Amino acid sequence: MAVRRRGLLVVALVCLASGCRPAPSSSPPPAPTSTQSPTTTTTTVTTTPTTTTTKAKPTTTTTTAKPAVTGKVVVLDPGHNGGNASHPSEINRLVPAGRGQTKACNTTGTATNGGYPEHAFTWDVTKRVQAILVAHGVKVVLTRSNDTGVGPCVNERAATGNAAHADAVVSIHADGATATSAHGFHVAYSSPPLNAEQGAPSVQLAKDVRDALVHDGYATSTYIGSDGLSKRSDLGGLNLSTRPSVLVECGNMRNATEAAAMTSAGGRQRYAEAIAAGILSYVG
Repeated sequence: MAVRRRGLLVVALVCLASGCRPAPSSSPPPAPTSTQSPTTTTTTVTTTPTTTTTKAKPTTTTTTAKPAVTGKVVVLDPGHNGGNASHPSEINRLVPAGRGQTKACNTTGTATNGGYPEHAFTWDVTKRVQAILVAHGVKVVLTRSNDTGVGPCVNERAATGNAAHADAVVSIHADGATATSAHGFHVAYSSPPLNAEQGAPSVQLAKDVRDALVHDGYATSTYIGSDGLSKRSDLGGLNLSTRPSVLVECGNMRNATEAAAMTSAGGRQRYAEAIAAGILSYVG
């Protein structure tokens, strides 16, 4: 043990005398330690967006609408009146009816089996037709102003259309045939004609109204006329007219199906729309 200590002492003295240093390391020196975050260099290139403008052709949407019928005059004649039944002496007096005839001033009209009167039906439908025509720019004249009066007489109704220089006169009625199979509408016109306006113009008006009713699904009459048209020589309002004139019997009030349509607001609106379409087709 003493010998080992001496040996170590000798070695230590030799190293001191010769300037012993640690042997150089073969590993590269460690990289200096930095506390800074890594620096990232970002190059921003701003590109101005290129906008290419292409001029597009304007898009035009065309809506087909019925043109306004300005300057036209239509006389609507709602058949009968609400006060007729209570004034028999007034409505039964005879008045001129054309072709050398005389007829009662007016009548009470018919009714459904349930009691809905023709005068109420014709007044309601007429007001609906009036609203449609006015919306299209037509001037409308009525032969009576309410559904509570008496008359007017058939000759006075014709005079209203004549005085207005009407482009069309349309009298609105409903029939009261009692035959169980009787149903459908018909459009009457004066025949043989007594003047030029009762000829081709009235026939064309009758056809236009007929066609509009058929188009809307109404059946033509099974008991009077032919193909929805009826030539008449006995109707004073038509005989005395000097304007294109027709009388529409919308259907048979005694027929259950047609009575149901006539007594409903929706049914009367449908009649009005069809009649108005026929009139607009004629005057347009």
